[in-house]
Amino acid sequence: MRPHDRRTFLTTTAGGMAALALGPMVEPLLASPLRAPRSIGVIGMGRQGRAIVAELQKIGNVTIAAVCDTEEGRLSTAVRRAAGAQPYADHRALLDKATVDAVIIATPTHQHKDIALAAIQAGKHVYCESPLAHTIEDAKAIAKAAQGLKTTFMVGMQGRSNPIYKLAWTFVRSGSIRDFVRMRGQYHRKTTWRNPAPDAAREKAANWQLDPAVSIGLAGEFGTQQFDVFNWYFNRYPKSVRGAGAIRIHQDGREVFDTIRCTLDYGDGVFLDYDATLGNSYEGTHELMYGSMGTVKLTWTHGWLFKEADAPTQGWEVYANRQTFHNEEGITLIADATQLASQGRLKEGVGLPHDSLHYALADFLKCIEEGRTPPTTADEGMRAAAVGILANQAIVTGGEVAIDEARLTT
Repeated sequence: MRPHDRRTFLTTTAGGMAALALGPMVEPLLASPLRAPRSIGVIGMGRQGRAIVAELQKIGNVTIAAVCDTEEGRLSTAVRRAAGAQPYADHRALLDKATVDAVIIATPTHQHKDIALAAIQAGKHVYCESPLAHTIEDAKAIAKAAQGLKTTFMVGMQGRSNPIYKLAWTFVRSGSIRDFVRMRGQYHRKTTWRNPAPDAAREKAANWQLDPAVSIGLAGEFGTQQFDVFNWYFNRYPKSVRGAGAIRIHQDGREVFDTIRCTLDYGDGVFLDYDATLGNSYEGTHELMYGSMGTVKLTWTHGWLFKEADAPTQGWEVYANRQTFHNEEGITLIADATQLASQGRLKEGVGLPHDSLHYALADFLKCIEEGRTPPTTADEGMRAAAVGILANQAIVTGGEVAIDEARLTT
């Protein structure tokens, strides 16, 4: 019996396409607090840094000992939220703090390299938000510095820690969808992508994502996470990417596209079509992998496996009509999935109890404690960043960009 069968319950349907709704049935990553106390410093207290603080506070035996930001208002807010944390305006001073044994880097992407290299030099365990860097050269510099470390260096590719994504990965790798036919992903969010600034002098720094000199656009800043999921599931990297983009909605003087589309060529006739927009939120963020025997759809909090009518049985079907198994929540095979989906009535199920960021941070802390390799190493983070950076280049130029092996290795 496959590992994912142990926590499976199913209701079945007669004929047609069926859908597995993948829910949070895997064992909790945080069933117990860390065995030893962990002292954390968070560098960068913007939106992501604040989210990190909130998730760390849910993990037992973790102390947020220090917070760092160059903007006084954000730093003051961070100190209020992380009671007892020492504030720093300079990351170098935080890294000198001997009682901080691990740091989380949540600064703007183009600042990652200098901070990551300094943290490695200081002997800290490091969790660096994705994308790893805004240039391939910077990403390679970080990956090279992280080689052979006795400390943990993890890149925040949340999909690789997400329980639903890991469960769906076992189905895909065991042949549930068989041969890959195509892939599709999207990031749809109705927002301006602008951040408030305390004064005109800080406006550019606050809105670095809209600065073409340092921003790697929607494909790089958001697509990198999703591209990594496809690369992980398909177990290969694309050979080239073609793209285009436009400023469709936010006519406010920006130079970075608010709507983009690109196609990544994985060879052997398999393509990934990806689009992102800040002008529409329909269907949010998701990834689709189409195979000859099934299709996987993932949305960070939910997942489904749609089986083709001619797909062979694989073992878990013997548990059909079982409501529980080992008293645990499991995978539900939804009857009439094709019809329900067409009517917009496909039930999502329970979903994850935590944001995917929570599981990534938990993985980081467990890797430190257990001395194991993190789900996404610096080298893997470098390759993921390279794909996002090159996709953005293709979009900006409106042409095709090769993704050769030299760009994916240190």
